[in-house]
Amino acid sequence: MSTRDTEASLDGRTAWGRSLQAPLRRFLNTESGSASVLLAATLVALLWANVDPDSYARVWHTVLSIRIGDLGIALSLNRWVNSGLMTFFFFVIGLEARREFDMGELRERRRAALPLLAGVVGMAVPVLIYLAFNAGRGTAGGWGAAMSTDTAFALGVLALLGMRFPDRLRAFLLTVVVIDDVVALVVIAVAYTHTLTPIALLVAAGLFLVVLLVRALGVRNGLVYLALGAAVWVALLESGVEPIVVGLAMGLLAYAYPAGRAELERASDRFRLFREQPTPELARDALRGVATAISPNERLLARYHDWTSYLIVPLFALANAGVVVTGGALGRALTSPVTLGIVVGYVVGKPLGITATTWIVTRVTRGRLRPPVGWGAVLGGGTIAGVGFTVALLISALAFTGTRLEEAKMGVLASVVLASLATWAVSQVIALLPKRRRVQALLGSSPTLVDLAVSVDPDRDHIRGPLDAPVTLLEYGDFECPYCGRAEPILRELLANFGDLRYAWRHLPLNDVHPNAQLASEAAEAAAAQDAFWPMHDLLLEHPDGLDPKALLGYARQLGLDEERFRDDLHRRSGATRIAQDVDSADLSRVSGTPTFFINGGRHYGVYDIATLSQEVRAARAREALARAA
Repeated sequence: MSTRDTEASLDGRTAWGRSLQAPLRRFLNTESGSASVLLAATLVALLWANVDPDSYARVWHTVLSIRIGDLGIALSLNRWVNSGLMTFFFFVIGLEARREFDMGELRERRRAALPLLAGVVGMAVPVLIYLAFNAGRGTAGGWGAAMSTDTAFALGVLALLGMRFPDRLRAFLLTVVVIDDVVALVVIAVAYTHTLTPIALLVAAGLFLVVLLVRALGVRNGLVYLALGAAVWVALLESGVEPIVVGLAMGLLAYAYPAGRAELERASDRFRLFREQPTPELARDALRGVATAISPNERLLARYHDWTSYLIVPLFALANAGVVVTGGALGRALTSPVTLGIVVGYVVGKPLGITATTWIVTRVTRGRLRPPVGWGAVLGGGTIAGVGFTVALLISALAFTGTRLEEAKMGVLASVVLASLATWAVSQVIALLPKRRRVQALLGSSPTLVDLAVSVDPDRDHIRGPLDAPVTLLEYGDFECPYCGRAEPILRELLANFGDLRYAWRHLPLNDVHPNAQLASEAAEAAAAQDAFWPMHDLLLEHPDGLDPKALLGYARQLGLDEERFRDDLHRRSGATRIAQDVDSADLSRVSGTPTFFINGGRHYGVYDIATLSQEVRAARAREALARAA
């Protein structure tokens, strides 16, 4: 099979990625793709507001009500979008924040300190700049409109510059803006609550305690949480507190964890029972088994993220970005302290706060806390953090009305354009640096977070390539797994392209779905006893449907092995202990699917086509070279 055919057949995902959905990479890619939809919605809103401003205002001020008997809620269409639908957007933000703390970079809690401080100061500096422009004025109360980064636009622009900035910057930036969103919602709830009804607030607090109790009892039914979340939302709305905070709080409650091998095996057993007796009861049991093998966080992200990215946020832009642009309006905006405070706060304050804080923390801790990327990338992350849109418009609508609101919207839209241009300029400057300095500016010297529990050992592991290579690619594989077979020609091409790469194989036979996988692994170990592991490895992956004992003996004969010794080793299961050790090491590294790859100890998520793996190998090689030179 050619590499192109192989890549096409992979359908863009690894088997691990199909089950785990490659959380961070998938999140980033979805946000990047939705940026174009968000931009289109913004342009439509501007065009609509300037062609027919009366109809624009009339549509979004239309009152919609929901009533049950004498009880009901009546809100404008704009408010339903801003306070209702946007609750789901912040629910997704909460899910991603929880995922980062449970499975991402922040599971090593020490690493959370730097982006936490950078995020907080990166909000405080723009606020101070805004207040400096509006000191002593009635517009000072709109300071919240100058502080929060828009995740979708920021990551979307970074995607356009993806050849210039490393993926780890996106992870760092995502952590910063998640903290940004958390603080922004607290600010909305506290600073922009104009009237407060204590009894309704107490009811909301009591209902949320019920949510916590239900979660502690292990209830997994999504409808229960939806009903309780809706009740908390209504209670907060009646209390006068902005109810979108409910979305964030509910998202933070959803645990994230990789699918465990034991849970996957139980799911396979349930499906096997259904296969033998396809009844509705066993079908429900099988579906329940598959669902419970994946964490609630991952299931909810997969269910709601595309809806929020491609529908809710663009709809929010359509409802809020419509600004009537006239000569007079532009003239007022150019001298308005509201517009200038927002623009300067985002375009200057954000990069200043994030970059300066990162540098100071790194110096004070003597490098114990440092960014995961180089300083050029940190500066690029700071400039793109100046893209304020979603929360900025939301707070603008809460803080201002009339002309001031129009001025605030112009400032927000201008910040998107100027911050994007500043990020492009930073990327161009970095591109002009000599290669070594460019790599250092982008990658830095921060070590990769190690996910591999048992390091590769040249004296034990099966290795192809130079034993002292700076980059190690480890695969946990199963000879009967079709995805492992499809990945094999890609890995061969990778080894041919990189002379300083070593590749290691460890066994992870998925016995619950592949009945011959264990025997095939033992055959590979029997061949290894005669110094023929790799020739046998290649034959087994080429013939995943031919792994019965007769076929295995035929492969031994084809390779010219001592058949009697090979047969005896299979009979005695001489390789079983070695395979069990590999499986144990996979469990320690929380590996449950095949193929799963590690590059210099860091888990590789997502696709494993030649372009993606080559890019990661180059990045790992560059980081290793920088570490050795330091």
